[in-house]
Amino acid sequence: MSEQKTLDFDNTQAATQRSSKLTCLGMTFKNDEERRSYFAEKLREKLQDPEFRKIEGFPIGSDEDILALSDPPYYTACPNPWIADFIEEWESQKPEKSADYKYHREPFAADVSEGKNDPIYNAHSYHTKVPHKAIMRYILHYTEPGDIVFDGFCGTGMTGVAAQMCGDRKTVESLGYQVKPDGTIMQQETDEGGKIHWVPFSKLGVRRVVLNDLSPAATFIAYNYNKPVDVKAFEREAKRILKEVEEECRWMYETRNSDGLIGKINYTVWSDLFVCPECAREVVFWEAAVDKKAGEVNNEFPCPHCSAKLTKRNMDRAWVTKYDSAIKETIRQAKQIPVLINYSVGGKRFEKVPDEFDLELIEKIENSEIPYWYPINKIPKGDKTGEPLRIGTTHVHHFYTKRNLKSLSFLNSCLSNLSMKFLFTGLLNRATKLNQLHMKNYFFGGGGCNAGHRKGTIYTPSIGMETSVLELIIERLKTQIRSYNSYPSLIHDDNVISLGSATTINGSLDYNESFDYIFIDPPFGSNLMYSELSHTWESWLQVITNNTEEAIENRTQQKSAQEYRSIMTICFKKAYDMLKPGRWMTVEFSNTQAYVWNNIQAALSEAGFIVANVSALDKKQGGFNSITTKTAVKQDLVISAYKPNGGFEDRFQKEATTEEGVWDFVRTHLDYLPVIKIQGALLQMVPERDPRILFDQMVAYYVRKGYPVPISSQEFQIGLAQRFIERDGMYFLPEQAAEYDCKKMSKQVFQAKLFVSDEASAIQWLRQLIKEKPQTSQDINPLFMKELGGWNKNEKSLELSTLLEQNFLCYDGKGPVPEQIHSYLSSNWKDMRNLGKEETSLVAKAKGRWYVPDPNKEGDLEKLRERSLLKEFGEYKQVKKKLKVFRLEAVRAGFKKAWQERDYSIIIEVAEKIPNSVLEEDPKLLMWYDQAVTRMGDV
Repeated sequence: MSEQKTLDFDNTQAATQRSSKLTCLGMTFKNDEERRSYFAEKLREKLQDPEFRKIEGFPIGSDEDILALSDPPYYTACPNPWIADFIEEWESQKPEKSADYKYHREPFAADVSEGKNDPIYNAHSYHTKVPHKAIMRYILHYTEPGDIVFDGFCGTGMTGVAAQMCGDRKTVESLGYQVKPDGTIMQQETDEGGKIHWVPFSKLGVRRVVLNDLSPAATFIAYNYNKPVDVKAFEREAKRILKEVEEECRWMYETRNSDGLIGKINYTVWSDLFVCPECAREVVFWEAAVDKKAGEVNNEFPCPHCSAKLTKRNMDRAWVTKYDSAIKETIRQAKQIPVLINYSVGGKRFEKVPDEFDLELIEKIENSEIPYWYPINKIPKGDKTGEPLRIGTTHVHHFYTKRNLKSLSFLNSCLSNLSMKFLFTGLLNRATKLNQLHMKNYFFGGGGCNAGHRKGTIYTPSIGMETSVLELIIERLKTQIRSYNSYPSLIHDDNVISLGSATTINGSLDYNESFDYIFIDPPFGSNLMYSELSHTWESWLQVITNNTEEAIENRTQQKSAQEYRSIMTICFKKAYDMLKPGRWMTVEFSNTQAYVWNNIQAALSEAGFIVANVSALDKKQGGFNSITTKTAVKQDLVISAYKPNGGFEDRFQKEATTEEGVWDFVRTHLDYLPVIKIQGALLQMVPERDPRILFDQMVAYYVRKGYPVPISSQEFQIGLAQRFIERDGMYFLPEQAAEYDCKKMSKQVFQAKLFVSDEASAIQWLRQLIKEKPQTSQDINPLFMKELGGWNKNEKSLELSTLLEQNFLCYDGKGPVPEQIHSYLSSNWKDMRNLGKEETSLVAKAKGRWYVPDPNKEGDLEKLRERSLLKEFGEYKQVKKKLKVFRLEAVRAGFKKAWQERDYSIIIEVAEKIPNSVLEEDPKLLMWYDQAVTRMGDV
């Protein structure tokens, strides 16, 4: 667009700007209203097409409601039919690249920490958000100005904000970068001498972005976060509406003090009522359970009537039955009463217990009708909605007191445009009965008393807080103005927003290889039930999520971990198709359960992506679920995955059945991996460069492409050592090894501690132990026993002797002392230095020590171990009942052999005997099982 879009307000300035000519998708319009009218009519025609409405994820709503919520072509509250047009236009506007240009980026391997205390971040609440400044770091690293970014699970649209902020010098510099006059962005690096240098890594400039989400609430919030706003006009219009609401609703938020003066209610505290199991009298929870001196709720407290010991659990609720005229039904709800009023007179705050005036006012409001529209949608059954349904909150309007509902319905009738509706949705949650009183702040000060609702839940507290809608409007107005003043000048043409499922992205429309970079923060298992949590917002917006393709685990929707993985695989396959070859996708992972992590990794691999790095993202604040669950972690994980470039894919088709295909894969993969990871003054190990992980990646790639693996583990180890350069147990390309050596001169290498939980981790622990120090089984045993506390309950216990005999070699005193032991002894004992390998004293010192064999001698051990594992797997095939304790490595070996023999039914048969949690938490088993199911389906 040639001119910034302004809000649709009735004032001279706005009228002048509305009359400015503008261009959109190559068309010229007299003003913004003409642009919107033209595309709205086009969208109306689209909505008449039955096939258009069949696109997966199409929301539940009438044509008129979808049109009212849309601002086409930039934002549609349905699949956006103009995405392809924007992509074509953006591509044509990119600067021409030189003939020898080659895109190459290592994964962004640094850990990122960005706080949430930012005016933009706080402009509107949502169930989960990644700070836009965190996303900026990834976009700046992977893209150039004008590049096109995609986010298929956009939520509040922070990826869009980040993409636009990449063109704002001040914001980029706030990340700790330097920006040169020509727009070159510099970051700090430390050389081998410990000196800090500034090196170029990106360019200042806006990136274009396509945002998509299944949720109407999310895309509506994303639209408002990413559109240009005339702040002064916004403030004028909001204050005009506030004045109207005050004139209509002020009387409902009035009280009297002891002198008879009228006060303005700020908030009212409500309390649940329970029934004492001993005397059967009503107990006011606020009065009986709250310790005013400690500022907390007591777990146990006496009945105020009979002194019986009470807990919340041993009391029944008190109930009230009344007629609900809105739904024309008699309803039964948990009983609550007002217990405290905070009000203002003459600018000073006071408190009081509700008196006759207050109770009569509440009664008057309760008995009145509401003349304005408000949603009466039934609350759907769900995994999170059980709590409100249990206490009689069966419809959306039940989340509000009658006073707040009446005020909100009038406020909604006054809204003149989408920006005002954004202010409205921003206060909706804080106007509900779900808000908690922050006890400590209330009794002792130190912050606001409205703790808000519990994120990630639909929990009605026993002591709730009804905040005046008039106060909420003022609060939201201040918050949004702070947010808008933090923005640079936004341009509509730099982003486009669509509503639909990430499994299809507008159905049959083809966006293959259209995007330069993808950043997504998808749903993770059963972390958050988005459609349930957004239902109240969407009921007011009158467009509801179609949750058929919602990528979550949800018992009510009958979606298990397997269904979740299946949906995510389809989403990732779509992302893979849309991403350009050789480009990157960043996936934020925010779940503490191993099986969800493995499901995500399995879905990524199944789609064709190759994971190159995993690092941390600290958002510095958790929701209710992440703070209280016993497995909670404070940091999210960020997965960097790439789509192999077209050159390698073409070569692989010819090389797949040969050993050269293996080494081409490894060579290509090593080029995508981070050379170094730095934590403070230490160089971290890069686990993706470990030979065993490289082998696993190669095997996974071959399996998913449907080819037999042409090389054994031993041959792979030997080939690695011959073709690539080893440093500290990691493998590098020659130029990468040189870079690693330079960095290592000024840093120490940090070796992460291994935790033993199963056979594989026990072998790895032993390998690390005896590689550094070959030693006898007597020396190893006490150390090994200390590590067994975390052994998995389903994993068969193994003797140390079995692990040693099947994976390592022991020097028996015959022949020359092996180099591994000789090197260790001569380095650590003076009297062992300069001795021949057959010297009697050296042989005596070396005898009985276990050591890691070199790859050339590992083959026999590998065969011995495989025979043992397959023998055990054979026993599992014969067992008829479920396996409770078993050798996981045996199942892995058996699955691999069955795959090679194309005996897919055996894989499925044994998989059904082991606990589902074990299958889903083991990425290797999951890979073999998924592929077997796929192949069986193809037969």
